[in-house]
Amino acid sequence: MTSEQQPQQKKQKLEQQQQQQQPTEKMSTSTTTQPQLKVFLRSTNAKQPTKGSPQSAGYDLYASAPTSIPAKGQGLVSTDLSIIVPDGTYGRVAPRSGLAVKHGISTGAGVVDADYRGEIKIVLFNHSDKDFEVEVGDRVAQLVLEKIVHAEVEQLSLEQWEGETTERGAGGFGSTGKK
Repeated sequence: MTSEQQPQQKKQKLEQQQQQQQPTEKMSTSTTTQPQLKVFLRSTNAKQPTKGSPQSAGYDLYASAPTSIPAKGQGLVSTDLSIIVPDGTYGRVAPRSGLAVKHGISTGAGVVDADYRGEIKIVLFNHSDKDFEVEVGDRVAQLVLEKIVHAEVEQLSLEQWEGETTERGAGGFGSTGKK
């Protein structure tokens, strides 16, 4: 082997070692599609749901009209938004923690069924002693997509029910202790 061939062979050997150490990408013939939350903006004041960060559980929902939620009362906030949730899910309208902590605002009536096509409206409860003013574009709630199970209902007889006992049984609040 000549002195010129040795460096070339070393270089080739080093390249082979590096290729073996690199993770290989698996080629897939099937394509998987990401589930989609489909949205329809019903007015120019409507805003598409957004995530505060890539790992946020919920999509922020925005007010499309000014609304006043009275102290110790409740009100309905328009979004001018309609949605279609991915197959096998429903939308749960949840409170925004910042509104709850800073202003005593929580949400109610929070289930959006997969077949609902009307406007998403947000029921807000004001637990504070001050009116809460909502402006167009304010984030008022969040939409969390949750998997749903469509189970058949089976009615049990008394004998069957009694056969389904557990250690906890009918124990309610605090029945499992502090530990």
